[in-house]
Amino acid sequence: MTEILKTAFPFIVWTVGVLIAFQMVLMIVAYTVLAERKVLGWIQGRIGPNRVGPWGLLQPFADLFKFIFKEDLVPDKSTKFIYFLAPLVALTCALLPMVVYPFGPNLTDPLSWLVPYVKDISYLGDATAWIAEQAKNMPLTIARIDVGVLFVLGITSVGVYGIALAGWSSNNKYSLMGGLRSSAQMISYELAMGAAVIGVVMLAGTLDLNGIIFAQIRSPFRWYIIPQFIGFIVFLIAAFAETNRVPFDLPEAETELVAGFHTEYSALKFALFFMAEYVNMFTVSVMCVTLFLGGWYVPGLSHIFEVGSIPYAVVSHLAFIGKICAFLFLYIWIRGTLPRFRFDQLMNFGWKFLLPLALLNVIVTIIIVYFLNVN
Repeated sequence: MTEILKTAFPFIVWTVGVLIAFQMVLMIVAYTVLAERKVLGWIQGRIGPNRVGPWGLLQPFADLFKFIFKEDLVPDKSTKFIYFLAPLVALTCALLPMVVYPFGPNLTDPLSWLVPYVKDISYLGDATAWIAEQAKNMPLTIARIDVGVLFVLGITSVGVYGIALAGWSSNNKYSLMGGLRSSAQMISYELAMGAAVIGVVMLAGTLDLNGIIFAQIRSPFRWYIIPQFIGFIVFLIAAFAETNRVPFDLPEAETELVAGFHTEYSALKFALFFMAEYVNMFTVSVMCVTLFLGGWYVPGLSHIFEVGSIPYAVVSHLAFIGKICAFLFLYIWIRGTLPRFRFDQLMNFGWKFLLPLALLNVIVTIIIVYFLNVN
């Protein structure tokens, strides 16, 4: 039994980690939609969803069942394979970055308390002791890779293919226009976003997301939002554009393009695009928190709980989720406040203001890092 367990243990841990992380993300996404409808209702003097469940808390599940059971219409002259593939590409590229995000600090010895209770049980005691030994210094990250920043930027940039292919395969001029707009917009603002990330990478000296968090812990500023405030602002604005959110929601632009790239989509395929947008919001929020707000790190928490203990990890994880929710609330607040840009304004702002500002931030960071290293 122990030998089988030793062989299967890495696969079991990885599978459980993926399921927990993806389930957590999908639940946050579901209730982000509900929170958005509630907050927008309050901003506009309405009540918002309040019928399904207490205070409307079951509304996301009602919406899911509605999408599942709606009639699925497929345009006759669409390119069927690409038409069905596009929403899967969009959602997959939105979810994949989750595997490299650090959701909390390493746990020093999380299962040591379990061993005394089962040590007298035949086979089970030995297996539990072995698992407890393997779990020492357990990371709250599914997969830690040395180029985590590049992995996230690369995967999220591929997500534009789902939108572009949806617009093209629908054989609808409005859908095609929405897909082309989205491609131009995402390519334009990815440059500014990448330049904003370079400043953080130079200060941290690594592309590993965990390494960037530990570099912020060692930094006198604790969080990189202080020395990289310009980079933070550029990243935040580019994140709104990358996720096609107000005031940069030109690919959807209901008043001009009916519904943009997903005009011809219905039922579950439309739900996949809907989910992909909100998962992307979560993704860039996690990235922003990790790069500029110390990720899961809470200054002073190590004076209250022992580093690596379960209470320390729980509080750090809750703080991480709290920072993410603050950014998600900002998304909702901006949607209820600002009007939409015209497309020419959007492109001019990206190329003539945001990108030069991001490059200026890179140049200043290079100079500062050089003199710090010389001294």
